[in-house]
Amino acid sequence: MTALLVAVGAALGALCRHLVVERLRGAGATTAGAVLVVNATGSLVLGLAAGHASGAAPGWLLPLVGIGFCGAYTTFATHAVEVASALRTGRTRHALADLALNLALGLALVSLGWAVTA
Repeated sequence: MTALLVAVGAALGALCRHLVVERLRGAGATTAGAVLVVNATGSLVLGLAAGHASGAAPGWLLPLVGIGFCGAYTTFATHAVEVASALRTGRTRHALADLALNLALGLALVSLGWAVTA
């Protein structure tokens, strides 16, 4: 049953990531900007799920939302490619800012989500 929950969550997460990135790119966002939004919102959702899971949340919540949805929705590999590309093209400041912003915003939103639900 857990594997099915993870698979369903992952399918929904991947679809949502595609839709969010396409919508943002269509509105003129860069790939790095779209990835930042996806990673930030995914961090908030994961923080909310983790906060609920630390209490009396149902057993299906973390496999479905935390592992499945957030695992497929957030996109560390794409973020790594964006940073590496910036470094390869001499945009070191951009790469460092991208790293710092993704890390700081991700940690802040996970913490916020956890605090709200714990």
